[in-house]
Amino acid sequence: MNIEQDLDLELSRLRTTARRMDALFFIPRTRVSVGWDNILGLIPIVGDGLALAPALWMIWKARELGASPGALAYMTLNVLLDFFIGMIPIAGDIFDLLYNANIRNYRALERNLNQKAAGARIIETPTALPA
Repeated sequence: MNIEQDLDLELSRLRTTARRMDALFFIPRTRVSVGWDNILGLIPIVGDGLALAPALWMIWKARELGASPGALAYMTLNVLLDFFIGMIPIAGDIFDLLYNANIRNYRALERNLNQKAAGARIIETPTALPA
């Protein structure tokens, strides 16, 4: 396996985790998705803690994949918001349904890695030396 295949595999795993946590299925006739994060969040205190584990794993993997400190901070803020607001009965569950922190974090990671790759391509492009 080469680096690009490894990166694609890891991103695929992260995308799958984000979708399972936030968009396992959609509520019919709406654009609202439900995932394990929302289902676990219905269990007081313990459920939000269980939903926190995959979100933290995603941040850890993002760091391993080379996400910038700014992207990691954004992802951490999303997880903290999801966790602490999600602990509020009823209002937190509604927030969880609408916010989808794991999908936001996956998209942020993907954007960040694409920007880093684009920057690397610009640096690698050889320029003609003046004659």
